[in-house]
Amino acid sequence: MSSQYIFDGDFRFRKDKTSVWAVVRKILLFFLTTLSIAILYYVIFALVFSTEEERGLIQENRMYEKVFPEMNLKEKLLSDVVDGLVLKDDMIYEEIFHTSAPDMDPGSSLDFLLGLDSAEDDDIVKHSAAKLAMMGKTTGAVEENFREIFRIVGAEDFVTPPMANPLNGFSFAQTGASVGDRINPFYKVKIRHDGLDMIAPAGEPVYASADGRVREIIRSRKGLGNVVVIVHDGGYVTRYAHLADVEVRKGRTIHKGDRIGYVGVSGNSFAPHLHYEVLRDTLVLDPVNYLFASVTPEDYVNMLILSASTGQSMD
Repeated sequence: MSSQYIFDGDFRFRKDKTSVWAVVRKILLFFLTTLSIAILYYVIFALVFSTEEERGLIQENRMYEKVFPEMNLKEKLLSDVVDGLVLKDDMIYEEIFHTSAPDMDPGSSLDFLLGLDSAEDDDIVKHSAAKLAMMGKTTGAVEENFREIFRIVGAEDFVTPPMANPLNGFSFAQTGASVGDRINPFYKVKIRHDGLDMIAPAGEPVYASADGRVREIIRSRKGLGNVVVIVHDGGYVTRYAHLADVEVRKGRTIHKGDRIGYVGVSGNSFAPHLHYEVLRDTLVLDPVNYLFASVTPEDYVNMLILSASTGQSMD
């Protein structure tokens, strides 16, 4: 506690006592006043002066304000166009395959197969636990299968099957029906389908999926239309059908990636596409099983789904 003398109204000097709390209040008042002045200065400085970055942001915001209405209008127009394309796509698929057009990512909506789209949380937990247990049991079998695959691949007599995609830029959305009983688009009955329908525009180049030799060339207005048959090592045979034109001759040696013809609608073809077959020693194989090296894992899963679920072929 400090004290000082003051001259009062009675013309006397008396001792004026100042408490500690009074001093503390004065100090706090001083700091608050200083802080308020500093904030005021900062606000004034910020309003009057701006940094180069702030000026750039202000100009950018003004530009966005001008551009946004136009972008919003374009977005609405694009949305309308996309809706129209989806409707037209559905109509085409209904006409050709008697089914709705596939989702952009069929593999992303498989919860219905597991019953998870409407399951309760407890059911999902139980299912996940059962799934983990099953996966744990099958891990050993998968590992053993990989060992067997490596053993086969490492054998001296192993021959790599035709694995290249005969169409460049092929996406899973272009996948049609694969091997199996499929509805014929002309007779509307189930007929054995021995290849993979690869939907593509007419005139799209077709390439050999592996090294080999042209064994046969067929030019016809019926059946599979214009066909190129190539034999490969290991007893493999690939057949490319419904070609618009053929660019190779019988007996020619072919290298993987050589152009052999163009997509067309020759023969009994409902729409432009490539009918692609893979055989080994007269045994019909599913071509989609040999395309995994040409696409991403996600696209390959979607190709498997579409090729198996498409009920109608295109030839």
